[in-house]
Amino acid sequence: MTLLIKTAAELVDPALEARWTTRRVARETETLRAILRAFVERPDPIVVEEFIRAFPGQASADTRAALTRLDEDDLIQIRDGRVDLAYPFSATPTSFVVQLPGRGDRYVCCAIDALGVAPMLGQSVRIRSRCHHCGEPLELSADPFGPGPGTEGVMVWAGKRWDGEQRAWTST
Repeated sequence: MTLLIKTAAELVDPALEARWTTRRVARETETLRAILRAFVERPDPIVVEEFIRAFPGQASADTRAALTRLDEDDLIQIRDGRVDLAYPFSATPTSFVVQLPGRGDRYVCCAIDALGVAPMLGQSVRIRSRCHHCGEPLELSADPFGPGPGTEGVMVWAGKRWDGEQRAWTST
């Protein structure tokens, strides 16, 4: 068996890096922040037309265009007139559940997203899932500084996106 060793520079995918740069900039928009706040407040999909009418400070055409850009940049997913996903949150059931203190459970897209909710909100959360290897239930806490006690031996597996896949949510 040959072990292929690459440098960090050899592992960089310029196209993916460009997409992530765009995503970082898009995260700073008030439109995305409002969507994320809505997902924190309630677990339901966001009806696009209601969001546009309720969004303060922008003309409806500007808000619609902002939502379209966020969807195209894979930061949200609009289906059937609803935002049903805004990373890290999903309005449809997933294998990863984050319990927000005083607000109940929220589905998130993956283990990395689950771990990122606590620092994003600046508060401790409970995370539930199942081991993808053996199926055993997993429950742990995380605070803004990382996973809590009892996480020794727990690993996060990260898969590689298939060539041509655009949306992270559809990756395997």
